[in-house]
Amino acid sequence: MGIGLAVLNRIASSSAVDRLGLRRTAERAVYEGARSGFRVAGATSRAFRHVKGGGAPARLARTPDSGVFDLEPTEDQQMIVGVIREFAAEVLRPGAAEAESANDTPKEVLAQTSELGLPLLNIPESLGGLSEDRSAVTGVLVAEALAEGDMGQAVACLAPAAVATAISLWGSDAQQQTYLPAFAGDDIPAAALAIAEPRPLFDPFDLETTAEATDDGYVLNGVKSGVVRGSEAELFVVAVELDGGGPMLVLVESSTPGVTIEADPSMGLRAAGLTRLILDDVRIDRDAVLGEGSADDYRECVRLSRLAWAGLALGTGAAVLDYVKDYVKTRSAFGEPIAHRQAVAFMVANIAIELEGMRLVTLKAASRAEQGLNFSREVALARRLTGEYGMKIGTDGVQLLGGHGFVKEHPVERWYRDLRAVSLMEGAVLV
Repeated sequence: MGIGLAVLNRIASSSAVDRLGLRRTAERAVYEGARSGFRVAGATSRAFRHVKGGGAPARLARTPDSGVFDLEPTEDQQMIVGVIREFAAEVLRPGAAEAESANDTPKEVLAQTSELGLPLLNIPESLGGLSEDRSAVTGVLVAEALAEGDMGQAVACLAPAAVATAISLWGSDAQQQTYLPAFAGDDIPAAALAIAEPRPLFDPFDLETTAEATDDGYVLNGVKSGVVRGSEAELFVVAVELDGGGPMLVLVESSTPGVTIEADPSMGLRAAGLTRLILDDVRIDRDAVLGEGSADDYRECVRLSRLAWAGLALGTGAAVLDYVKDYVKTRSAFGEPIAHRQAVAFMVANIAIELEGMRLVTLKAASRAEQGLNFSREVALARRLTGEYGMKIGTDGVQLLGGHGFVKEHPVERWYRDLRAVSLMEGAVLV
């Protein structure tokens, strides 16, 4: 593919093309060549060694209730978040503009997150992971710390962990034995959780991607959008509608016939390399259904995904606050810093207040989730607050910078675009 595109580009840049009046034809050939080549690129993956298992799947234990109301992270959580926050400040933040321009997160960055053990956080120790207890709070804190560097790269870094988490929480023994060793190894596979579909007013509980039952499995048809790094993904967890059975999650390897990938250019999160996953008569076995295909498992997946997006909104909102509070102190107008203007000071204070409210309700939802309590109300509040006030924080951040908020010289316009995704995206990340 690379050689072919090089030849097409050489032809397109030739002056002879203009003399012959073939400029538009040549440009179209380059575009179609890149587009079709991109579709083919998503069809290659490693071969997972399927394991037959009939035992009880490994599950993380619920975090015990200490009986004390304490919002202070544990020592382990402080240590993990400290490392992640340092990584976000030193690696993600400086490389954010370049990653967005490339519409991809550098492989070196992804390799470093693997070294930090992000995919291992929700894999049981018995399967090579790091955890004994399930902790949604830790997941939210990690997402928040990563997004303080850059939300697009944070989503790309967390995508494999979302698939590993889904298999850990709901996968059967055979599915865990087949796939989780790869996530606990040195060569962590690219993977994506695909729930969203490209249509207006998308409802994750009203899917158009279907799974039709056959004698030996299912046939999948449909299109998924917002799939993280789909061109490189080797494994997908896909939300589908089973005829008469409601929504469920299935495992699809990218090498399966009928799986193709298309580019899905986006307003924000460009560093996440968002794509579309096209399923055209894709045949899977019955044991590809995640766990038992429970409707409760699917609902929990949607809620935990929304909780992860709330954590990402917290981190990006904190980045906006830190940036604008310093900017208004150094930006002068009429002989004094604009921070001395009451309207400006109140706007910055409101960002801090809104951010604190978002954080409290998100952590409450995460705490109830990891204790096994009903957290549907709390996660709905977290989704609403982080979506609405996250967008307001982005808007106010751009407004406080004035003309500077509209140009790429400052990162606030990128954070504004990324925050728009919080109330729209489904899937992709999971805690």
